Amino acid sequence: MLQVIDYSGGGGAEDIEFLGGAINVVLGSNHSGKTDLCRLIAGLETPLAGEVYLDGEMLDRQNRPVSMVSQSFVNYPNWSVGENIASPFVAQGRSRDEIRRRVREVAALLRIDHLVHRMPDELSGGQQQRVAIARAIAGEPRVLLMDEPFVNIDFKLREELNLELRTLVESTSVCLLFTSSDPSEAISLADRLVLLNSGQVEQAGDPLDLYRYPRSVVAAHLMSDPGVNQISATEFVRPEHISIEPLNGLNLAAEIRAFETNGAETYIHADVMGIDETGPMEWVIKLHGMHQVPPGPRQLFVRSEDVLRFPHG
Repeated sequence: MLQVIDYSGGGGAEDIEFLGGAINVVLGSNHSGKTDLCRLIAGLETPLAGEVYLDGEMLDRQNRPVSMVSQSFVNYPNWSVGENIASPFVAQGRSRDEIRRRVREVAALLRIDHLVHRMPDELSGGQQQRVAIARAIAGEPRVLLMDEPFVNIDFKLREELNLELRTLVESTSVCLLFTSSDPSEAISLADRLVLLNSGQVEQAGDPLDLYRYPRSVVAAHLMSDPGVNQISATEFVRPEHISIEPLNGLNLAAEIRAFETNGAETYIHADVMGIDETGPMEWVIKLHGMHQVPPGPRQLFVRSEDVLRFPHG
């Protein structure tokens, strides 16, 4: 288990826990402190405070068994793929035969074994990212930090690499900490999820529990894309839990302003009167599939069990 004790990102001190041999996702918006948290764990300079423990042992700033991959991944341009992967082994003084064996193993794990003789500028973006990950795990770290590593990669490749991360964790038992600003990615990838807001932990736990039972409006917003819509001073609803077809629950008057569809989903933009006559409020409704929703007055429906309630809004 990885722990950050007395962590402070600008507010009160708190402890954060990450599971060993699992995928831990830190979800937060831009400038929420995700990169600074990774730098703190890696022992790099950061404005944050906290002590880092791994399996109960406090880590010194030097010689930490931690590797980090960032979104601006960098490979040594004058070295082949194989030489890039081998660089941590060379630094450790491993034998030539052991280095060759480990390079083959790591390259096969990341499915780049057929690329070991190529140079980085001969690779696609996805292949270069695989090389960066391979080099990061080559030194056999106990903790692997990945700071929004797929943000510059297309969606299809991101899905493929996300699946490969699961294989990587299962085969190496590394404690993987992956930062993201995408709630869909976080929910699908995480074994444990930490919501970070302005440098402080908003909520942590099982990703589905955080989706179903957010403790605050901030947590609900972080776990929703687009963000949650306001019904009243203390009630909110997710865009995907709103219907244009009648159902039991709340019935809200709306003025449809526009809609857009990508084929799989339709997004409706509307002005809605809240149940306590607050409004009109700008809502975004997310429907599955393609729908034609012309501008004009419309009724919207929300099941009572899908309403998120917070004491102080």
